Amino acid sequence: MRRRCRTTFWLLALLAAAAPGCRDAEHRRERARQFPGPETREGGIVRGPRDRKLVALVFTGHEFAEGGDAILEQLARHRAKASFFLTGDFLANTNFVPLVQRIVRDGHYLGPHSDQHLLYCSWDRPPQLLVSKDEFQRDLQRNVDKIVRYGIARPQVRYFLPAFEHYNREIADWTRECGLTLVNFTPGTRSTADYTGEAEPNFVSSQAIFDSILAAEQRAPGGLNGYLLLLHIGAGPGRADKFHPRFGNLLDALASRGYQFVRVADLLEPK
Repeated sequence: MRRRCRTTFWLLALLAAAAPGCRDAEHRRERARQFPGPETREGGIVRGPRDRKLVALVFTGHEFAEGGDAILEQLARHRAKASFFLTGDFLANTNFVPLVQRIVRDGHYLGPHSDQHLLYCSWDRPPQLLVSKDEFQRDLQRNVDKIVRYGIARPQVRYFLPAFEHYNREIADWTRECGLTLVNFTPGTRSTADYTGEAEPNFVSSQAIFDSILAAEQRAPGGLNGYLLLLHIGAGPGRADKFHPRFGNLLDALASRGYQFVRVADLLEPK
């Protein structure tokens, strides 16, 4: 009888000790269901973790930069950080040097967007490659080299956003071989249409872009948590309805809903 009591005692003790671990494991599983990790498409990351109200503001640039100063002013006003993916042509343009220097000085991420703004693959489904592996990697390396000239250490250049925001799995794999991670915008808003001109059939007004972002915040599961929200640093003379004058209002609206604005690395590599 005494032996059975001792056995029962130890079994109960083991169950009691295991119970918190089981509860913790179940909690982790439930949290993973509610807040999935980074979302990928064709090997590229298109959304970060959704467990926090963080948005990675992402800007791309190639030929134009008329919105740059206004964008940086509004980011500074909100003490916000962003990521700027710029082509080699942009970085080599002497007119843009002061702007790029301020991007670096203000602590934003500076990343590659293709040296010559190449179209890597066709718009077919599935897309067909238009460049060789060697062409792609040499172009990317030239872009990275120009970033390093702005005082950025090579190990800090970790993320790449493809030109035209268009790629396939081979491009993502080749990017990884270069020691970088391919990222792209989170679908669900019209933000990427801020470059379209009024004469183009795909033109989207700045008001429609603004409204689509706030609508996605209300409609999408998890709101904009983990979003990579992409805009352009300039649209050029073909668009009169610039979005950058509304950028501060957008930050105000999202900040009032509790969002914080971070670099891509801060979103995807939480400390």
